[in-house]
Amino acid sequence: MKSIVGTWRLCKTAAHDDAGKPMHPPYGDKPRGLLVFYPDKRMMSVLCDGRGALPEGETVREYNSYCGNYDYDGKTLVTHVDASADPKRVGGDQTRFTHFDGELLVLTQKPRLWQGVMQHRELYWERIADAAI
Repeated sequence: MKSIVGTWRLCKTAAHDDAGKPMHPPYGDKPRGLLVFYPDKRMMSVLCDGRGALPEGETVREYNSYCGNYDYDGKTLVTHVDASADPKRVGGDQTRFTHFDGELLVLTQKPRLWQGVMQHRELYWERIADAAI
């Protein structure tokens, strides 16, 4: 099992609908994010749309951050959220499914409703540093 402990930078996102048709990429076409997994089983994540301005017609700028203790079995990552920019997440679990594409960590989740369409997301992360102990 590859270790996820370390600091990761969001390098690419992708999304598609139930039929496999590509959808608008999560966090826009300039996604930004940092994800840190510590050896003591704590983690933190922050993601945002990095564009300076939204194109005409777009009204949603995505932002997400949370932290908590995590469990990881090599395929499934469960974070027990104890702080978040979205108060509805606090006290709940965030479940992500993992695999590696070469050295990139790929996180997916159960499909979710996004602007009226079921969306399947993939977030690609590259390791940029070790995590401090």
